[in-house]
Amino acid sequence: MSLESEADLPGDVLPGVLSEELHTELVAFRRDLHMHPELGNQEFRTTAAIKERLEKAGLRPRVLSVGTGLICDIGPEADGLPVLALRADIDGLPIPDMKTECAYRSTVPDRAHACGHDVHTAVVLGAGLVLAELHERGLLPRPVRLLFQPAEEVLPGGAADAIESGVLDGVGRIIAVHCDPRVDVGRIGLTTGAITSACDRVEVALDGPGGHTARPHLTTDMVTAAARVAVDVPALIARRVDSRSGLAVTWGRIESGHAPNVIPQHAELSGTVRCLDLTAWRQAPDVVHAAIDEVATLHRAKSEINYLRGVPPVVNDPVITELLRDAMTARRGTDSIEGTEQSLGGEDFSWYLEHVPGALARLGVRTPGERTVRDLHQGDFDADERAITVGVELFTAAALLDATR
Repeated sequence: MSLESEADLPGDVLPGVLSEELHTELVAFRRDLHMHPELGNQEFRTTAAIKERLEKAGLRPRVLSVGTGLICDIGPEADGLPVLALRADIDGLPIPDMKTECAYRSTVPDRAHACGHDVHTAVVLGAGLVLAELHERGLLPRPVRLLFQPAEEVLPGGAADAIESGVLDGVGRIIAVHCDPRVDVGRIGLTTGAITSACDRVEVALDGPGGHTARPHLTTDMVTAAARVAVDVPALIARRVDSRSGLAVTWGRIESGHAPNVIPQHAELSGTVRCLDLTAWRQAPDVVHAAIDEVATLHRAKSEINYLRGVPPVVNDPVITELLRDAMTARRGTDSIEGTEQSLGGEDFSWYLEHVPGALARLGVRTPGERTVRDLHQGDFDADERAITVGVELFTAAALLDATR
C-alpha cells in the first residue's frame, strides 16, 4: 500500500486519499467476507481475518472479551486527548444468498451479508490502514480507535456487550456508516437528530379451552382471538400515543391449530415494535402490553407477553454530523451530500450514543442509473464496491479534521 506523497497533493486537499492498490485489496477482502458470512457472536473467521491484516500492517488489535470482534488503536498516545472511534459491524444474516451469476455469492447455506456489514468492515479496515501510514509520516495528530463490533443483528445488539468490555474507554466521539441502496455511490446521506428508529420485539402466547368447531361458543375461539390481536392491537396503539411518535407494531409470525375441525387451545404471535421518538419508546412496553391484554381478554383468551427490549433510535449529534459533512465536502464537494429521512430500521449504534456523541451517515451503494433497488435484508442485496473508497476517504478526512475541532 502506498499513499500519495505530500508533493503530489494540491495544497487544499487532505492527505489520506485511497490508492488503487489498496482499493483492489479491500474489494477482495470484502468479497471474501461476503462468501463466508457468520452470524452474531459466531464471527470467528471474520475476526481472525481482520486481526491478521491489521497485524500485517504492524498494528496491535485486541479481540473483545466476548470472543469475536476487536478494537485497534492507531496514532499518538492519547495522553488525555479524546479518541475518535470508527465503528463497523461484522455479522451476517440468517437468510439465503439469492444472487445469480455472482462469483462471490455466499458459500454458506442460509447465510448472507445482506445488510452490507462486509462493506462496513472493509471501510473501517481500509481507513485504519491509511491512518496507520499517515501516523508513520507524522500526519495523524490525534488517536483513532477502530471498532469491529459483533452481533449487530441480534437484539438488543452486540454494542451493549462491546461497551461493557470497555471499547469506549477514552473515546470522545464515534462515527459510522451504513449502506444505503437508495443512494448513489459517491454520495452520502446525512441528517441531524434521529436517523433510525427504536426497535423492540414482542412475543405473545394465547391460551384457552379449545374444542370442536361445531361448538365455538363452548370454547375460546383461539384462531379468532389471535386474529383480533393481530389486527386490533396495532390500531389501538395508534390511538394511545402521539401519532408523531410513529409507534407501530408489525407482526411477522402467527401460528395456531393443526386440524380444520378442531379449535386449538394455544396460539402464538411475534413481531416488532418500532418507534421514531425516544420518549414514546420508553412508554412502549406498557402501552403494548395493555393493548394485547385488553384484546385477548375481550375474546376470553389468557395472554402471556414477552416484551424484549431492542435498541433506541440513533440520534446524530449536530457537531459530529457537521464533522462528517465537512469531511465529505473536503473529499468530494458539497454535491456529494444529500439529506436523508429517519428510517424505521433499528441500529445498535444507538447504544454508543447513550455514552458519547456521534453520528451515522448513509453510504451510497447504488450504481448510478440502476433502476432495480436491491434492498437491505433481501437475498439479492449487493453493493457497488466503489463505495468502499468513498467510506475510507470519508473516515480518514473526519479523523484529520477532528483534530482541528
